[in-house]
Amino acid sequence: MRWTKKGLLIRLRQGYYTFPEYRSRPDFTLYFANRIYHPSYISLHTALAFYGLIPEAVVQVTSVTSLKTASFENEFAEYNYRTIHQELMFGYVHKPIADSKSILLAQPEKALLDLLYLYPFYATEQDMEELRLDEDFLVEEIDFNRLEEYKARFKNKALEKRVRILLNTYGL
Repeated sequence: MRWTKKGLLIRLRQGYYTFPEYRSRPDFTLYFANRIYHPSYISLHTALAFYGLIPEAVVQVTSVTSLKTASFENEFAEYNYRTIHQELMFGYVHKPIADSKSILLAQPEKALLDLLYLYPFYATEQDMEELRLDEDFLVEEIDFNRLEEYKARFKNKALEKRVRILLNTYGL
């Protein structure tokens, strides 16, 4: 497209474009995650980092979707989408950003559950320790009733076991 060659538009993925002025708006990196592949919401490591639950800066934007697993890269970010069942597309909120826009972001409880569900290699206390979760956040901010309610909706024994290991690891 001529407009992208002239620098008037930036290609996000096939059929999706934006204006160059959004380069200086970091919150739009997350906004684009919801727009270029939907239905989806930001979860996993990106959501955990957003809340300050993990100490690492996240290089890629991770989301979940009921569509097939996909990845896209553009000058804003590398976007990765992991597949979950349609009935597990819950537990996210609209977080306002600039210009009266919002992003779909997993609640911290759902981001933890999505992580343990989609990454079964988090299976031992050592694995849970390596996540280096912020213990103050876990104690002060996690709604354990919501965690239990959401966990039950997964109907997954392996996830239940991993959540139990996580809670034991962090003394909760």
